[in-house]
Amino acid sequence: MKKRIDVIANEEAYNNLSSFADIEELNKTVRVYREIIRVDTKRADVQSRLIALLELLKRHSCKQFGVSYMCKNTIAEKLEVSYKTVQRLMKKLEDLGMIRQIPMKRKKDMMQTANAIIIQPVKEEMSGKPPVKEPKKCPAIKTTTSFLKQNIKNNKRKAVAQFSHVDNSPENSLKQANFVAQWVPGVFSNLVGSFYGKAETIQEFWKVIKQCNRVVDYSTNKRAFTGKQELEIGTKAFKEFAMKVKSGVKMHKGQFAYFNGIVNKIMNELYFDAAFMDNLN
Repeated sequence: MKKRIDVIANEEAYNNLSSFADIEELNKTVRVYREIIRVDTKRADVQSRLIALLELLKRHSCKQFGVSYMCKNTIAEKLEVSYKTVQRLMKKLEDLGMIRQIPMKRKKDMMQTANAIIIQPVKEEMSGKPPVKEPKKCPAIKTTTSFLKQNIKNNKRKAVAQFSHVDNSPENSLKQANFVAQWVPGVFSNLVGSFYGKAETIQEFWKVIKQCNRVVDYSTNKRAFTGKQELEIGTKAFKEFAMKVKSGVKMHKGQFAYFNGIVNKIMNELYFDAAFMDNLN
């Protein structure tokens, strides 16, 4: 028998379902879950798809932290997999205790709509040591010389298989390093880093903000906004940008050009906002 759906899809309901205080707490939880998936999931293809799904849900859970409401067809399209594959991946994440799905209905016709998908906070037993189990009586394994030799050989084979492809040379480590330049504020870097992994991309977003902050007095090289105001505007602009991306808006001239338009619009509004100009100077 089909269960009755009682939750109406609206902003208030999604806010009530939110399970995190801020985006940093959400990011930390997803990082923990990624490591758990890497350890517990043996098949590499399933492992990569689970992580990709988790990251997608995270990116679409920024308005109400930890709550997304994409339909499974949209998820399948974005991950380039079948609808049934999405169903199986969702079931796996639910079995692992990482997400929870809440059936929702539309207010206008009271018909079922896309489920609210909630990323669950990390449980205590996941974040630390595994829970202590009651000792069970079992027959002792007789340790012989041949048994020990076999174990040593097996462990060596595993170690070689695990690390033979890793190049730990200093030259290779420097090539793979991905540091964000020190002139990008840490708060902005952390925010953009939740969506983009490359340092060059994070730096490019901050360059847009610096370029939009035009000089208003060439004799003193004074700009329209202070560094503190730049950070406030940049954070606000990127959150708006993330919501536009989430809604599927088309950016014909590219993401940086689109972000440039958002920053310029906010700066033009705030330049004539006396309260903003006075409070953050």
